[in-house]
Amino acid sequence: MPVAPGTDPDAIVALQQQDLPEGTAVVVRTSGSSGTPKAVALSADALRASAEATAERFGGHGQWLVALPTHLISGLQMLVRSDLAGTQPVFFDGRFEPAAFLEQAETLDADRRYVSLVPVQLARLIDHVEQDRSAADVLRRFDAVLVGGQSVSVSLRSRAHALGIALTRSYGMSETAGGCVYDGVEIGDTRVRIRAGEVQLAGSALALGYVGDQELTDRAFITEAGRDGVPVRWYRTGDSGELLGGMLTVTGRLDRVIISGGVNVSLDEVERVVREQSGWEHAVALGAPHPEWGERVSLVVDVVPGAGTGAAVESAPDERAAFERVQEVLRASLGPAAVPEWVTEVDAIPRLPGGKPDYAAIGEWMGRLRSSFSEVRRGDAAHVHDMRAQGDAHGEAHGDAQGDAHGEKDQT
Repeated sequence: MPVAPGTDPDAIVALQQQDLPEGTAVVVRTSGSSGTPKAVALSADALRASAEATAERFGGHGQWLVALPTHLISGLQMLVRSDLAGTQPVFFDGRFEPAAFLEQAETLDADRRYVSLVPVQLARLIDHVEQDRSAADVLRRFDAVLVGGQSVSVSLRSRAHALGIALTRSYGMSETAGGCVYDGVEIGDTRVRIRAGEVQLAGSALALGYVGDQELTDRAFITEAGRDGVPVRWYRTGDSGELLGGMLTVTGRLDRVIISGGVNVSLDEVERVVREQSGWEHAVALGAPHPEWGERVSLVVDVVPGAGTGAAVESAPDERAAFERVQEVLRASLGPAAVPEWVTEVDAIPRLPGGKPDYAAIGEWMGRLRSSFSEVRRGDAAHVHDMRAQGDAHGEAHGDAQGDAHGEKDQT
């Protein structure tokens, strides 16, 4: 019977009432970082293909420390890999604390040790081990530290490599049964191509489709004849990217592009540049309506860097680079259309269970904030108008009174 991992009983019941694609073993919900979560149907063969490809790339099966939600594909895959390896995974539960995590890591007893993290968790660990070199030894014992879910900044990668951490960047999604491109190179029988700027993937790990949405399945999964005439099934990721020297570089989401003054601006590229600046490591870029440019970039940043992420504070607030400096760097790197006019501070940036920013929630909150500002401005304008009207009325009344008095005076 197909499995629908998760904690929402109503969602599980709803999925069980759907007609599932033939061969479905697991139904996994996407993280929903770019919209409403989708229910992805995966076969056992796809899950195994992904797990075996990972083992082949890493030089063998091993034991996994699970510190990600197992109802998401990143966490679920560690269970599949463990099952194929015949090893018992070790689970780290609760709030992510580096010291507790590393203490748990020391309980792994297999020859080969692996862990999969999101960038926020990696940042916390690096902050910790840079202050405690004995802790760094524990982290170095992992044969691979797989990091995915979001892009990993150059500065964070440099810090990891300086500590001797066996870092591997993973690119993949629920629709590919997990990571299928490691450090820019395909694993297993995965194939990558770029069409109209979009990253498209093929291989044994592809999902069967979306549950209850055949139209979306048909749009996202396409079949085309290859050069040898054999049909190939491709998944359209919606990500933008490029292949340079056979290595994939993902530059962002195609739906995360705004047109500002007639110029296309990738919000993901803006985030990439901004997050290299001190104190801006968790900044989020959004598009905002603009009366002259159509749209302009706006930034959202946490008051205390890392607040609400489970990450350690990478920079104290007074060490945060000035907004003007961020604007200068963006102008030099991406051009004037990418320069934000304003930044909004929040106590904590809303995030999804896997650690990604919840763009939908942030966008809704910013929309409400802009509406409230508009109401205030309209109220202020109405108040000023009323004051002027009162002033005019007072002036007219005062002028009339003066005129009457002057007339009376002339007559006496």
